[in-house]
Amino acid sequence: MTSVSTPGAAEPPVAGPVGRSRPDPSTPRHAGPSKEGPGIRRVAVASCMGTTIEFYDFFIYGTAAALVFPTVFFPALGSTAGTVASFATFAVAFIARPVGAMLFGHFGDRIGRKKTLISTLLLMGISTLLIGLLPGAETIGVAAPIILVLLRFAQGFAVGGEWAGATLLTAEYAPPGQRGLYAMFPQLGPAIAFALSSGTFLFTGLALGDTNDAFLNYGWRIPFLLSIVLVGIGLYMRLAIEETPVFRAEQEARRSAPAAEIEAPRRLPFLDALRYQAKEIFLAGGALAIMFAFFYMGTAYLTSYATSKLGFDRPFVLMVGIASSLVFGLAIVLSALYSDRFGRKKVIMVSCAFSVVWALVLFPLLDTGSPIAFVLGMMITLAIFGIAYGPCGALLPEMFATRYRYTGAGLGYNFAGVLGGAIPPMIAAPLAASYGGIAIGIMLAAIGLVSLVCTAALVETRDRAL
Repeated sequence: MTSVSTPGAAEPPVAGPVGRSRPDPSTPRHAGPSKEGPGIRRVAVASCMGTTIEFYDFFIYGTAAALVFPTVFFPALGSTAGTVASFATFAVAFIARPVGAMLFGHFGDRIGRKKTLISTLLLMGISTLLIGLLPGAETIGVAAPIILVLLRFAQGFAVGGEWAGATLLTAEYAPPGQRGLYAMFPQLGPAIAFALSSGTFLFTGLALGDTNDAFLNYGWRIPFLLSIVLVGIGLYMRLAIEETPVFRAEQEARRSAPAAEIEAPRRLPFLDALRYQAKEIFLAGGALAIMFAFFYMGTAYLTSYATSKLGFDRPFVLMVGIASSLVFGLAIVLSALYSDRFGRKKVIMVSCAFSVVWALVLFPLLDTGSPIAFVLGMMITLAIFGIAYGPCGALLPEMFATRYRYTGAGLGYNFAGVLGGAIPPMIAAPLAASYGGIAIGIMLAAIGLVSLVCTAALVETRDRAL
């Protein structure tokens, strides 16, 4: 990568407390919306639509992993082992996400946010469609779960590049002082997507009646096949927007800089990100780990726990998921707005503190077997997740220099996905089987403490110019 000047290798370009940080010379000072491009509202809507589609595809896999995949793809393993194997394939995507963040971050920082986001959308759409067409283990044997894992890896690979690009679209267009507000729009995508995925499975099940065989044979495939329609809509909207003004200004600065000031290009932007801001990447990953752990618990594991352990029927669990997504979305909106007023760090710390307490309360509450307890469990879990999720859309772009912002933000976000989204799915079911739900709560509380410490170590970024 080329840049206008070379910051000291021992000092990150944008490190240090707000108000005393040394600005990165390669980062343009203009961070407002472009007068030549589409309005910020159009960019915000397009970004929200894109993340909605990506996470719809991601969520329908989680719902299917809880309700269908143990029977369809792992029938020989039995109930408990089949659920463990099913959620292990769910975790594969979180392992793939940092890889996707590095690859798509490279192209996002080299050729632009818009072109890269079109690629992630197409990869996710094709992978999801193929999952919907994949025969089960009874038809093609062991090849079925193997192909399922590969397609799930591709989904995670796509989401790894999607999130950073979508948040950069809005954050780099946003007016000063309103970055939390506008970076909130791509963050709303998961809340809308969770409602859509739960609703699609609910209506598919109702249309098929109480015939479980029909749902297991082909009904679960309908949400996957319908995703291609959403991908078409999202592709149309993304083609209609322009590159962000911050990225265009940074590219222009490179072209107009005197030859003597231009640094030799690096092959991969992630080398710059690791060279200058490795501390920020790992702190961000630790700070947001509990967010991903609650994301997994609220959108996938509790669905499985409610049907297999608590004995609730599928329509009730899916309706609770739809209602919880509204609470989830409201928490995102309020926390993003408060982060513009009080700072990103303070709001995320509130979420981390709540998570430690709630993790220890959640499973004893659920194990009472009360439907009201399950409703509260789902809603509060997603609300705590939403409190952290709202501000992080502005926080991570603010932490990194323009020339490797896509890569740095993506690495921090997806490192958190590995810690909080890949590990809990693989050990939650065995923990519950051996020690009961309280063991999962203790695991979540430990992750919450790690996130609280890492968030306290972060520097406030609210007043930082992009």
